[in-house]
Amino acid sequence: MSQSLFERLGGNKGITALTSDLVDNHLANPAIANRFMNSDVATVKNAAAMFMIAGTGGENNYKGKDMLAAHRGMNISALEFMAVLDDALVALDQSKIGQREQEEVLFILYSMRSDIVLV
Repeated sequence: MSQSLFERLGGNKGITALTSDLVDNHLANPAIANRFMNSDVATVKNAAAMFMIAGTGGENNYKGKDMLAAHRGMNISALEFMAVLDDALVALDQSKIGQREQEEVLFILYSMRSDIVLV
């Protein structure tokens, strides 16, 4: 039996570390850092971890908004969205995640584009 993406990303511990790096990358990325200026970083990191844990086959403890509701009215550009994907790829590399898993995560993230860009 093959492992779920959740398991291949290291379960709760691995995904929590991955999403922490991802949020840190966003905060350091001049293309999108301003989107996080007034955010509680710990809350953002926790929400990102819970979202990814649920979305990759782990326990669903995510209590936040869906992607469309969370991003409606933010007018996020395609360039900003690509900056997020770039940050995700860097975080995946930082966590030494394999190529197949990187592709799966990026596919999942990209599949949410229509709920995020220019909504």
